[in-house]
Amino acid sequence: VTMMTIGDHPDYLALGYLLNQNMLKRGDLVEAVDYDEELEVVVVRTPERTDFEQKLKKKTLTSGCAQGTAFGDLMEAIDEIELPEAELRTSWLYALTRKINTTPSLYLEAGAIHGCVLCERDKPLVYMEDVGRHNAVDKVAGWLFRHDVDPGRMIFYTTGRLTSEMVIKTVRMGIPILVSRSGFTEWGVELARKAGLTLIGRARGKRFIALSGEDRIVFDQDPETVEEEGGKHRRKGAGGDD
Repeated sequence: VTMMTIGDHPDYLALGYLLNQNMLKRGDLVEAVDYDEELEVVVVRTPERTDFEQKLKKKTLTSGCAQGTAFGDLMEAIDEIELPEAELRTSWLYALTRKINTTPSLYLEAGAIHGCVLCERDKPLVYMEDVGRHNAVDKVAGWLFRHDVDPGRMIFYTTGRLTSEMVIKTVRMGIPILVSRSGFTEWGVELARKAGLTLIGRARGKRFIALSGEDRIVFDQDPETVEEEGGKHRRKGAGGDD
């Protein structure tokens, strides 16, 4: 598989890609992840036989910038995943959007890039960026695979649109809450409702739209106490949804 990427965290990107393509599962043993800097090649070694060849025959082009490719059935195993109970306090949401949108990043500086952030309550834990949201979310998935972190306690934040692929990858990671500062697609919302995922769109300043899983939201902060998002917190050249 050939990818267009900014080149950081190749191990997380490779692992996350395999996980989100359902070629690797949480709990599977990975013997080694080898990266050749000169060739820019990552090799993931597992002791078990795989069905990669069969999945590679089934290809789907995904939407968005830096168009991705999904191999195998996009909906494979989604119906079998039961997301855990969780809550999203509005105080956490307001704090997260403020912290993430004021953190120095390529997203704020350059514009032609996407970011994904793994969060716990009101704390951003891991911030990954790349030319496409597909790569950024795969890096987070790879990080989760490598670290002993309970995904059921996490909140997933993305700068990009809430597409069906973003919903599917979040559900596969076992994360019950997905938040974006951008817009959403009809199919993304439909899949989130079907999967029991809490989906929050257009989270900017004191404003957000609850698209699914509203029962997890706890309104514990008056939005009138929250500042509106200033221009300096917006990505350069941003005028709408990504």
